[in-house]
Amino acid sequence: MLQRDHVTTLDFHMVCLYCALPPVLSQPVCTAVRKMAVRLFEGKEHASLYLKYRMSPPEEIISRILAFLKTNTDPPWELAVDVGCGSGQGTVLLAPHFTQVEGTDVSPAQLEQAIIHNNAPNISYRECPAEELPFEDGSVDLVTALSAFHWFDHSRFLQEADRILKPKGCLAILNYTLDIELSYGDCSEELNLICKDFRRILLSHQHSYLGFGSKVLYEQTYNSLQYPVKEWEPSYWVRQRVPLSRYIGMMKSFSCYQLLLQKDPEEACRLSTDITQRLLSAMKVTSIETQVTMAVHYFYVLACKPSAE
Repeated sequence: MLQRDHVTTLDFHMVCLYCALPPVLSQPVCTAVRKMAVRLFEGKEHASLYLKYRMSPPEEIISRILAFLKTNTDPPWELAVDVGCGSGQGTVLLAPHFTQVEGTDVSPAQLEQAIIHNNAPNISYRECPAEELPFEDGSVDLVTALSAFHWFDHSRFLQEADRILKPKGCLAILNYTLDIELSYGDCSEELNLICKDFRRILLSHQHSYLGFGSKVLYEQTYNSLQYPVKEWEPSYWVRQRVPLSRYIGMMKSFSCYQLLLQKDPEEACRLSTDITQRLLSAMKVTSIETQVTMAVHYFYVLACKPSAE
């Protein structure tokens, strides 16, 4: 259920235990000092896997972001910046709505994939950290971080987003959980028990930077943002018909699987093979290209920078 807040009092004086907070926040969004972002997804093989199997942000959520932006500032819009753009699946969805779209990422391998697969003349890409964005103050209509914010230095990124946004420009950060569900015939319940086993094992290899999980971080960020107009959507399910191989590939593209793969390649291979065989057995099929319905659980934060008046 979508939650909307209209904050009437801005508190610019809360102080973090370790350092002064940027004025965009009322309280720290983490309990430890984050000196730099976590750098993952940088190998060429992983970048290729990411492009092939990760879901693009759903059109309906992009539409919600644009509707929120339109509520606060009228088009035409000049510039959108997609931070942590990866291989550009979300960046390209913004292109029809802005004069110029810039995708940024720290990974050369991800940006290489984005450039190869970009056909839009108004999209360009830059290699830079999320905490050091090469844009002028007050020059950007929309800043997005589509499944990337949790890897940033959160407070520094939010300060940068605030700096480059125009008055009444908007920020959109979204992600999805590992609670992915599968439906197929009359065996959906059995499939999802297998999916839960897969998720449970992968979460035991989750990077320590994520703490209690990214959804907790996003909600905490929403609560801390000192923008007068903001929205929090904690649960938005998107369903799509995909081959079973898409689900397996998507799970293998997550950082927790990749960390297991680095630590113990044989165990990672055994795990994915075992899960695949269990799913095929439950479905009573032999091909991983068999179509299933995959449901992905998204959540997101939208916020509008106050006007200069």
